[in-house]
Amino acid sequence: MAPRRDRERGPAMAAPRTPPASPPLPPATHRLLHISSSLSTPPLLRRAGPPLLRRRRRRRFRERYEFVRPVAHRVVVLRLIALRAPAKWGTKVNIIVGSHVWAEDPEIAWIDGEVVKIKGEEAEIQASNGKKIVSNLSKLYPKDMEAAAGGVDDMTKLSYLHEPGVLENLATRYELNEIYTYTGNILIAVNPFQRLPHLYDPHMMQQYKGAPFGELSPHVFAVADVAYRAMINEGKSNAILVSGESGAGKTETTKMLMRYLAYLGGRAATEGRTVEQQVLESNPVLEAFGNAKTVRNNNSSRFGKFVEIQFDRQGRISGAAVRTYLLERSRVCQISDPERNYHCFYLLCAAPQEEAEKYKLGNPKNFHYLNQSNCYELVGVSDAHEYLATRRAMDIVGISTQEQDAIFRVVAAILHIGNIEFAKGKEVDSSVLKDEKSKFHLETTAELLMCNPGALEDALCKRVMVTPEEVIKRSLDPYNATISRDGLAKTIYSRLFDWLVDKINSSIGQDANSKSLIGVLDIYGFESFKANSFEQFCINYTNEKLQQHFNQHVFKMEQEEYTKEQIDWSYIEFVDNQDVLDLIEKKPGGVIALLDEACMFPKSTHETFAQKLYQTFQKNKRFLKPKLSRTDFTICHYAGEVLYQSEQFLDKNKDYVVAEHQELLSASKCSFISGLFPPLPEETSKSSKFSSIGARFKQQLQSLMDTLNSTEPHYIRCVKPNNVLKPAIFENVNVMQQLRCGGVLEAIRISCAGYPTRRTFYEFLHRFQILAPEALEGNCDEKVACKRILEKKGLVGFQIGKTKVFLRAGQMAELDARRTEVLSAAAKTIQGKIRTHIMRKKFLSLRKASVCVQAIWRGRLACKLYDSMRREAAAIKVQKNQRRHQARRSYKLRIASVLVVQTALRAMAARNEFRFKKKSTAAVKIQARYRCHRAYLYHRKLKSAAIVAQCRWRGRIARKELRKLKMDARETGALKEAKDKLEKKVEELTWRVQLEKRLRTDLEEAKAQELSKLQSSMEVLQSKLDETNAKLLKERETVKAIEEAPPVVQETQVVVQDTEQIDSLTTEVQELKTSLQSEKQRADDLEKKRSEEEHAKEEKQKKLDDLEVKVRQFQEYLRRLEEKLANVESENKVLRQQAVSMAPSKILSGRSKSNLQRSSENVSVSGSDPKVASESNNTASPKKEYDIDDKPQKSLNEKQQENQDLLIRCIAQHLGYAGNRPVAACIIYKCLLHWRSFEVERTSVFDRIIQTIGHAIETQDNNEVLAYWLSNASTLLLLLQRTLKASGSTGMAPQRRRSSSATLFGRMTQSFRGTPQGVNLSLINGSMVSGVETLRQVEAKYPALLFKQQLTAYVEKIYGMIRDNLKKEISPLLGLCIQAPRTSRASLMKGSSRSNTNTAAQQALIAHWQGIVKSLGNFLNILKVNNVPPFLVRKVFTQIFSFINVQLFNSLLLRRECCSFSNGEYVKAGLAELEHWCYRATDEYAGSAWDELKHIRQAIGFLVIHQKPKKTLDEISHDLCPVLSIQQLYRISTMYWDDKYGTHSVSPEVISNMRVLMTEDSNNPVSNSFLLDDDSSIPFSVDDISKSMEQIDISDIEPPPLIRENSGFVFLLPPPE
Repeated sequence: MAPRRDRERGPAMAAPRTPPASPPLPPATHRLLHISSSLSTPPLLRRAGPPLLRRRRRRRFRERYEFVRPVAHRVVVLRLIALRAPAKWGTKVNIIVGSHVWAEDPEIAWIDGEVVKIKGEEAEIQASNGKKIVSNLSKLYPKDMEAAAGGVDDMTKLSYLHEPGVLENLATRYELNEIYTYTGNILIAVNPFQRLPHLYDPHMMQQYKGAPFGELSPHVFAVADVAYRAMINEGKSNAILVSGESGAGKTETTKMLMRYLAYLGGRAATEGRTVEQQVLESNPVLEAFGNAKTVRNNNSSRFGKFVEIQFDRQGRISGAAVRTYLLERSRVCQISDPERNYHCFYLLCAAPQEEAEKYKLGNPKNFHYLNQSNCYELVGVSDAHEYLATRRAMDIVGISTQEQDAIFRVVAAILHIGNIEFAKGKEVDSSVLKDEKSKFHLETTAELLMCNPGALEDALCKRVMVTPEEVIKRSLDPYNATISRDGLAKTIYSRLFDWLVDKINSSIGQDANSKSLIGVLDIYGFESFKANSFEQFCINYTNEKLQQHFNQHVFKMEQEEYTKEQIDWSYIEFVDNQDVLDLIEKKPGGVIALLDEACMFPKSTHETFAQKLYQTFQKNKRFLKPKLSRTDFTICHYAGEVLYQSEQFLDKNKDYVVAEHQELLSASKCSFISGLFPPLPEETSKSSKFSSIGARFKQQLQSLMDTLNSTEPHYIRCVKPNNVLKPAIFENVNVMQQLRCGGVLEAIRISCAGYPTRRTFYEFLHRFQILAPEALEGNCDEKVACKRILEKKGLVGFQIGKTKVFLRAGQMAELDARRTEVLSAAAKTIQGKIRTHIMRKKFLSLRKASVCVQAIWRGRLACKLYDSMRREAAAIKVQKNQRRHQARRSYKLRIASVLVVQTALRAMAARNEFRFKKKSTAAVKIQARYRCHRAYLYHRKLKSAAIVAQCRWRGRIARKELRKLKMDARETGALKEAKDKLEKKVEELTWRVQLEKRLRTDLEEAKAQELSKLQSSMEVLQSKLDETNAKLLKERETVKAIEEAPPVVQETQVVVQDTEQIDSLTTEVQELKTSLQSEKQRADDLEKKRSEEEHAKEEKQKKLDDLEVKVRQFQEYLRRLEEKLANVESENKVLRQQAVSMAPSKILSGRSKSNLQRSSENVSVSGSDPKVASESNNTASPKKEYDIDDKPQKSLNEKQQENQDLLIRCIAQHLGYAGNRPVAACIIYKCLLHWRSFEVERTSVFDRIIQTIGHAIETQDNNEVLAYWLSNASTLLLLLQRTLKASGSTGMAPQRRRSSSATLFGRMTQSFRGTPQGVNLSLINGSMVSGVETLRQVEAKYPALLFKQQLTAYVEKIYGMIRDNLKKEISPLLGLCIQAPRTSRASLMKGSSRSNTNTAAQQALIAHWQGIVKSLGNFLNILKVNNVPPFLVRKVFTQIFSFINVQLFNSLLLRRECCSFSNGEYVKAGLAELEHWCYRATDEYAGSAWDELKHIRQAIGFLVIHQKPKKTLDEISHDLCPVLSIQQLYRISTMYWDDKYGTHSVSPEVISNMRVLMTEDSNNPVSNSFLLDDDSSIPFSVDDISKSMEQIDISDIEPPPLIRENSGFVFLLPPPE
């Protein structure tokens, strides 16, 4: 249910119960009157005294206390109104002098003013436009002076719910570009006549998707969303009834409805067009054949259209259909001035000349069906242009050219039929063609309809009567022949229109299995012109039916509201218009039945029909007979009385298909025309039952009502604000009439029949808690408190619902009167305090005056004493002055002389000093100029040198950049994938050569090792020999010294022992020499063997050269296959695109298939060329080598597969982190680098890694797992980004031969033979010293590059999942923050007794924000624990804060309850919590997240700032809110309301300036949108990650236990220190 009214309803809409008689005024009221009168003459001044003095006192008193009297006077007036006001406004009791009222005005419907004089039943009003109006008191309505400046979004909230109040509210909102307004659950849409794209953009659709009805601002999307949700949840079809005048925006509203329904349940386009587009494209065709100019509108729909949008079980649009109702057929033959016939006739007359001649058409004035009115053209509309547009629309709908030609031939034939005239024939009651002109038109008609002219004439002039005995052919008189002619024209046109509708439906496509639909009804509204005929009667009958359905729905909604609140509503009366419907349609005595009866009698005329109506309905209160007419009659419809002229009722009602017409057109040679009149069944053709338009109209209307009754209805009333179709013009009279005709005021009256006043518990307590403060003591329930207040005041008839208080009419005024009484008591207290203050102030002034008098008398005495003393002192002064004069005279003479001397001396000294300073200044200037010149020359020299150096340095840098760019350009086109495939054949032929190279290399390495061992042993022996020689020399020196020394002692045995030792050493030296000689001999032998090996090597080199010659020959063969290269390249591109788009599993399977295909291609190519076959025969030994190495290759493949399986199992576990480095990423990178997987063209390891990551994050809501894989994926991506480069990069020769790493065996043997190109040898040995920077880039093949792209996609995907999970977590909390001002305002009660409750409620409110902060903190901790790069963390929180900014800011602009002062304070406190969190998170992780809240921060700053009316537009837009656009500022300024202090928004001048700026920017769709969009894109690239992350050292990463002991992963072990 929509939100209900919040203020007291006007008594004009009160319940029908008779109120009690007005009670006499109680004593309290007399006391109030006494107080009011006493304010005019206070007791203090009502004393005896001179009249002049009394008058002065009274005037002075009134001047001082004039502000008090209006308050008390208003108190008395409100009390009088509350006690004496009856249940209905318009009595003289409520209107007094000074009341603000609405009075009727012939120009603007209603005008506001102030009552200045009342005389009897008449009141004189000073209008706001300066005029004085005299009006009856019963025709005046009170004006709400406290109404919101921007109006209310639901008019049931108006304090006074009457016509002028509704009109004023619509006008106010229209001025603010608020074109949608609710009346309960009815939407009123006022056509703005300008583009408002911000109201219909996709973001606005997202806001209204799933939002409860009434929560956001009124919008057509809200109605469509309610209908769609009801259909999905309840499984019942819904209908949206769009009504209004032509030009009110029904078509545009229907378009918006279908756009939104397509947004909710859209299906794929059919032939490039969606369902709603196809439905809208049919509008020009239907308008051309179903619209016409009426008195009021130039493009009035003369039929009803019901668009059925069909949905399947999943809620998706599955089809659509256009149903038409109640086509005004009589318009084809009869129109009144200044109306026009259907547009298609005028369009065809304005067709190009060749087509007009083809159909023998011309000026519309020449045709009877068109010249009955003097209006042939529409202002500003070109019929020729519209004809071409209609033709294009027919092409779009699917009507073929042949069918279009047949359609317009039928239209032209109808025009020619109208020009056929008849005259009396020779026989009695017979007719013939009047003249040659009629004969020409008859023949033209027959030609266009492709039938016999004679048969056509007989069908028009004769009738066949079939009797049991014979067939009688009877002639018709000219009058009946004319009726037959018009009947034929109406029948043809009706059948043509039905065919067009069927064709459109077949083009759109319908779902026969659809069980639910949403229908959009677009039908003409109520009509009342000066001359109203049968058409207006049928239209108004339709609107009466729809109004009854509308009333029943409104009453049903009231019942649902009462049932929802669990209150009793059984005694509420329902106002129905069934009596009007009985008057029109009841059988046998209704107007339609009497009209059909009159049509069946040949002699009946409109006079007899009118007399029959007068006799039948003379006592019916809904039927009136005009006094001055015998044929007119008046029916009192719900929208007012309509006077009908019955002159043409009988002619326009006759509608039956004549058998002769049916036979004539069924036999037409044109298949299209004969298809319009299929043969009737024999039983139908024989029956001659009477048929009328009224009866058919009634049947179609009943069918429409049955359709609507089977659906859940929703209502949209479109209003056209002016007839000039221009924006910013609101014509009150026009709008008021449309509101009456649309039944809006009737709906308001029904809503007010029960409980017109409904207040929530908080609103009720907030307003009336002063009536019973004791009811709020303690922690009592709000419902109980409300009941206590009402019972204490003695009110009866009210009801307490679950969330609201329901009051009967007048009870709100009674409570306001009681509230005013309490306020008056407070006013008296204030008056007493003020009077006390006044008397005290007077006393102080009297005391001050007495003190002044005393001071004056004492001053007089002092003056006399002072005079005598002054005389005595005067004589002394005269003597003193004389003596002083003489002394001063002599002193002046002396001082003058001294001054002359001093002046001369000082002048001379000053001149000398001036000369010295002048010279010094000149010298200083010369020095300064010279130094400046010298410094300038030096600076210029330095500057030129610096420029030269800079130029050379920049040139050097530029040359480096140029070389780098040239090398990059050379890389991009180095090698192509397709040539790589063909070069594999060369690798297979050269495999033997490379195997021999490998054996030779191994032999050389063995020789080198043996030589190194021999050299080391020789070095050891040489060192021993050197030591021995050194010892020997030392001993010899010792011996020599002993021999040279004198024989001091005798020779002993020791000397003999030394000699023996020397001998032994000498012997040992000899043995060593012998060994050395033998080793040298052995080395010579080895050298001989090495020379022999070199000789063998040279022979093998020759063989290798021969093989290279064969390779060159094969390359020549490759050149011959260049023609096939283009096809291979195109296939390669397709496979690459498919590989990028396929899932990892699909990529794996696809790659295996491609491997098989490639192998088969290789076999076929090698077998197709005889030259290649001969070469393969010549190299029989390599083939044998292949067979020999099959088993080692197979074992190596199995070993490699086992290693990959072990790696996949390992990384599927949670490996944790080494410091801040994810272990899994480092292990994967080192393994791929060691296995040379980046350089191969076919491998499955990349796909398996991607699959492992995909399975780990699949359907994962665990943020820790996502953060773990985001850390690993980003780290691995960083390593790949800094290592890999595309194949063919710098350093690669253009004609470089491929390595043997194309197969797994070749890759393994190459890993044994050497390290990967560009990788340091220390990496293979597990000793990566300085991380990534020690590595050169590795040439990456296509699988590696594809793996990098897939890894990038997974980083973005995991990032988006983490971000979206955080959004999901905080979205409910944000929703609670948005709803908190409304849901928790009831608990924030005023008063000291509720201080604890207020504190608890405030803590509960801020708890939502604390919950958001807690979620942000938890997420940050998870990301920190998993070592997610700070760059990604900053991006996550930046987008999260942007999401918070968008949600809060859009809620502020879409919900008026959020745009308040208290809510601004609440959100400001929440933003402070977020700011504190950003401060604690530091810039490393929070980054610029706080800056993302700039929109909501500035908007909240505007809400909580004081003295808004004093702010200028420049201060607001440049100082307070520089980020916000004019549209956003305008929205906030117009929606703002101060629920705390009651202050106002910005001044009207600022609002008008904003409106001017908005008008200037109206053509800019970006500036028109005031809502923000949430950016869900990925805000970073791989390069951004690479630049932001630091270098990673992976050399010391410990492998996990699962692979640590495996011999295949020894390379992962860190190097020993």
